[in-house]
Amino acid sequence: MSADRALIAMSGGVDSSVAAYLMSAAGYDCVGCTMKLHNSETEAGQEPGGHTCCSLRDVEDARTVAYRLGMPYHVFNFSEDFDEKIIQKFIRSYENGVTPNPCIDCNRYMKFDKLFDRAEILDCDLVVTGHYVRVEKQDGKNVLKKAVDETKDQSYVLYSMTQYQLAHVRFPLGELKKSEVREIALKQGFVNAEKPDSQDICFVPDGDYAAVIEKYTGKHYPPGNYVDSLGNIMGQHSGIIHYTIGQRKGLGIAFGSPRFVCDIRPKENEVLLGTNEELFERELIAGDFNWIAGEPPSESFRCRAKIRYRQQEQWAQATVPEDGIVRLVFDEPQRAITPGQAAVLYDGDVVLGGGTILRRAHSLK
Repeated sequence: MSADRALIAMSGGVDSSVAAYLMSAAGYDCVGCTMKLHNSETEAGQEPGGHTCCSLRDVEDARTVAYRLGMPYHVFNFSEDFDEKIIQKFIRSYENGVTPNPCIDCNRYMKFDKLFDRAEILDCDLVVTGHYVRVEKQDGKNVLKKAVDETKDQSYVLYSMTQYQLAHVRFPLGELKKSEVREIALKQGFVNAEKPDSQDICFVPDGDYAAVIEKYTGKHYPPGNYVDSLGNIMGQHSGIIHYTIGQRKGLGIAFGSPRFVCDIRPKENEVLLGTNEELFERELIAGDFNWIAGEPPSESFRCRAKIRYRQQEQWAQATVPEDGIVRLVFDEPQRAITPGQAAVLYDGDVVLGGGTILRRAHSLK
């Protein structure tokens, strides 16, 4: 493979377009590509120009920028793999009372695994994306670091990257502010220079994930009981796929004081409601853990961790038993620790690794 040849993942947005420009300007032999993951217009009823990726307009925007930069451009159809590895897992998670993060899975199984396969076919040694992260070499290891623009940092969703991938990936936007990226796009006259960022899950453009699940499966998810911590019945829920830990809105029933979803019990078809105070816990267990360096720093160590994308990292003690799972004990109680979401560990601005939250403190016994 050629070290000077780079495969640029182009979503049709301003970030990946500027990443393509910067690599081209740096003298790399660039090949642009867009992954067709699903038919967003027909599968989910999306109108072109919405706030998700993967629309027909996105493909045309990416193609326009690639041609403007004089690079060949391809569309790769990965829709079958996306359905199997992302959408079906998403559905199974909600059916089991777990709240998934499909964007993490998409980065892991589609944007990098699949793109590295195509890069080899196209004789490219580098894969380039518009993610806001940095890669550096420290003590002979590749490290993943937070972006300079912490308001756009995407290190949380990239914790699954390997040493090989980090050695052969480039993130040109990691040192830039979002405002600088927009300015570059405007100066280059890119058609998408002022295009809004994608905000929703690509296959759930209107945010109604329960309706998407019912459409995909053809199933009706039966109602069940709302219960409190003592097992008292408080009313009827609409089916467990409609709920996630910490939810207050959409319960369909009024109480004298605010109530929140504190647990989801698929076997009993129950949703546990409680007070906001009952959502706070200090401990969690995470599995399917990936260590960026290939192994944890030690069996027990101090770090900062975050349990959701927009959260500020919090101090915790991490313990790594021999079975490979990770137990986190936070210094301060954390609100709405949610199975299925990711726990990502940091040492300063360096990502140590991350995994999937399996359970919370009250279920550790």
